[in-house]
Amino acid sequence: MTETVVGTPAPRPVTSAPGNSRDTAAPAARNSGGRLRALDGLRLLAALMVAFYHYGGRGGEITRAWGSSPSTQFPTLHSWFAYGCLGVQVFFVISGFVICMSGWGRPLRSFFASRVARLMPAYWVAVVLVTAVFALPVVAYDAVSPSDALVNMTLLQQPLGADRVLGVCWTLWVEVRFYALFALCVVLPGASRRRVVMFCAVWTLAAAVADAANEPLLDLVLMPEHAPFFIGGIGIYLLYRDRRDVTAWGIVAVSWLTGQHYAVAELWHRPGPGHFSYRSAYVIIAIVTLGFLAVLAVALGWLRRADWRRLTFAGALTYPFYLVHEHLGWVAVEVFHQRLGLPAYPTLAATLACMLFLAWLFNRFVERRGTRLLREALAKSR
Repeated sequence: MTETVVGTPAPRPVTSAPGNSRDTAAPAARNSGGRLRALDGLRLLAALMVAFYHYGGRGGEITRAWGSSPSTQFPTLHSWFAYGCLGVQVFFVISGFVICMSGWGRPLRSFFASRVARLMPAYWVAVVLVTAVFALPVVAYDAVSPSDALVNMTLLQQPLGADRVLGVCWTLWVEVRFYALFALCVVLPGASRRRVVMFCAVWTLAAAVADAANEPLLDLVLMPEHAPFFIGGIGIYLLYRDRRDVTAWGIVAVSWLTGQHYAVAELWHRPGPGHFSYRSAYVIIAIVTLGFLAVLAVALGWLRRADWRRLTFAGALTYPFYLVHEHLGWVAVEVFHQRLGLPAYPTLAATLACMLFLAWLFNRFVERRGTRLLREALAKSR
């Protein structure tokens, strides 16, 4: 989970490249004061969707934390919580938008430094914290082996076959691959509208071919099931620059059409004892559509009135909250519900409050200093 899970940078000055008349400043950039605060709020909303899914919309370890199935704890809402996993797709749309914004006009070294510095400090601390908590004798969940815990510090645990410390880190592995593709194809040669459009077109077609070929290496690199959401976010950023860009509208439309297909194929009536099945295809399509529309509304300036400073604070909490909420949430739910005897809904509220407070501590004492120091160190390195 990603850029989705990273901060929204201030827009860079938009200038027209030679022979590229489409690169015109967006009204939203001129009027927003430099930050898209509504996007910060949308990011936290997506993170909360995922949290509701992890706490009440699926089985697995959370069943042990509650002492019974979440379908028993939330007899009415569990079927709606099951749709919360679609917050990840919303994250990816936001990520496509933000990465295109932050990479435009930026040299490769600066882009690399900003991504590493934004992701890694909080991630490293989260890995250490979850490993330490799970190693406590009073905690009922197994910690990964010391070797696997160390591999997790690289964010390469999935391709190396190691156990994951953080269940949500699979989305970070997806994000890292997206960053690499965008850096090599757009940032390294220099971002321009023409190059970004070509990147979106080629990736869309190549992802479809990879899906048809059923070749693991192509799937690994091109990520057919996730590509439409990143590409859709990039197309929305082009509309942020120029809402009259017909090609960008086409990119967004094709991405939405293919994205809803993958979302339905993956989640509708999904089998497996760890999931609640019988999700409605219509509801999945509706949520994906609302995700695209919400980011589009921010880009086109329709939400410029939602320029509240508290949304910046909400955006700052999103990434650390996303990192810690699942596994430490299991511990919190067990303590509040089984040991202290709180009913299900107060337990849910207390767990969310604890995870948000922990996210604030991460932002205050880890991210603010660690991100700056690591970015400066990487930017100066040769």
